[in-house]
Amino acid sequence: MDEKDLLILEQYGEDEKSYLNAVVPPVFMNSLHVFDSVEKYRDVDIFEKDQFFYGRSSNPTTTIAEQKIAQLEHGSRAVMFSSGMAAASAAIMATCEAGNHIICMKDVYQPVKRLLDNFCIPKLKMTVTYVKGTNLEELESSICPDTSLIILESPATFIFTIVDLEKIAVIAHRYNIKTYIDNTYCTPLFQKPLDYGIDIVMHTLTKYLGGHSDLMGGVLVSKDENLMRMIMGNVREWFGGIIGPMEAWLVIRGMRTLDVRLRRHQETAQAVAEYLENHPKVKKVYYPGLKNHPQYELIKKQQTGNSGLLSLEVEGPLENALKFANYLKIFRKGCSWGGFESLVMAPLYYIDEKEEQFLGISKGIIRMYCGLEGTGNLLADIKQALDLLEV
Repeated sequence: MDEKDLLILEQYGEDEKSYLNAVVPPVFMNSLHVFDSVEKYRDVDIFEKDQFFYGRSSNPTTTIAEQKIAQLEHGSRAVMFSSGMAAASAAIMATCEAGNHIICMKDVYQPVKRLLDNFCIPKLKMTVTYVKGTNLEELESSICPDTSLIILESPATFIFTIVDLEKIAVIAHRYNIKTYIDNTYCTPLFQKPLDYGIDIVMHTLTKYLGGHSDLMGGVLVSKDENLMRMIMGNVREWFGGIIGPMEAWLVIRGMRTLDVRLRRHQETAQAVAEYLENHPKVKKVYYPGLKNHPQYELIKKQQTGNSGLLSLEVEGPLENALKFANYLKIFRKGCSWGGFESLVMAPLYYIDEKEEQFLGISKGIIRMYCGLEGTGNLLADIKQALDLLEV
C-alpha cells in the first residue's frame, strides 16, 4: 500500500478554512442552496467541486467523500449512491441499452444476478451470459455484437475466485466493451482495478469504507470523466439515488481509520484461516492469503493485501454447516461484513440443486467475517465450536 493513500484518507478534499477551521467537516443537512440572482442560479455547474444547487444532484459533504475515493482509486471522479445496489444498477443503466448483452461472473454479489435475471432480461430485453471468469477463452467466446458490459468481482466472496483484471480489460477493450468490478473486498488500499484497465469500480460503502455497520451506501469510480459526468448528472439525478449527507459524513469518518482496521482484519483472518486449514474437522478453507490458493501468484500481482472475510467447509453431513455456525458464540449471525463485528453465515445452504450446480459451489459453504474482538478470542470461539461438532 502506498503511504500517500493515508494522506488522502485524512486530508484530501477538505478545506478547513471553509468551515471555521473545524478539523472535521460539517454535515451539510440542507436540501437546496440559494443565490443572489436568478442568473447565478442558472450558471451553476454541478460538476465543479464548490457549486451546488439541489440535494438530489450533489451535496458538499458528499463531494468531500467522493473526492477522497476518486483519488484513492486513481479515478477522475467518484459518484456516491444510497446503497451498493443503487450504484451497481446505475453502472448497468449507464453502459447498456435495451436489448444489449452482458457477460457476468457466476459468483458475483447475488442481488446483482437477481437484478439481471428479474429486471434487465424481462423488462429491458437484455441477454446475459454467466461465466466463471477465470477461463479467458470462455469469456472471450461469450462476446457477441451486442455485448456492452462485463461484470466482475475479484475476489468473489463465496470461494474467493480471482480473475486476471489486466487480461480481461485487454479483451474487453479489443471489442469496445466496458468492464465493471466490485472492489469492496479489497478496498482501494489493497487493489486498484482502474490501474489494470478496468473501466468502472464499485464499492459497497456499507462495508469497509464505512466500517461501523451504521450506514448504507455505494460508490462508482472511473477514469472516464465523460462517463462519470453522465452517471452523476443523468443517471443518479434522474433516479434519485444520491447518498444522504449524514451517511456521506459517516463514510468520511470511517475512512479515517480504514488503514488500521484493514490491517487488523487481515491479521486476524490470516490466523483464523491458517488454524482452520490444519484442523481435522475442516474439509477446505478459502482465503486469498493462503499460499495454497490456486491463484496465489495472481493475487500477489494484483493485490497488496487481503481483508477479514473467508469461507470454509466442515467435514460430515451438510447439516454440520448450520451446526458449526450456531455453535459459535462471538460470531453473530448476519448477512453483511466489513464492520467491527464478527459474523457467520451459511449463504448457500437453502439454495436448490439447480442453483448449486450453476454456481459450482457446495451448499455447505460457511462464510466467516473476522471482526475486531481480538484474534485470540475468535480462535477460542472457533475451537469450542469445532470441538462440539460431530463428524
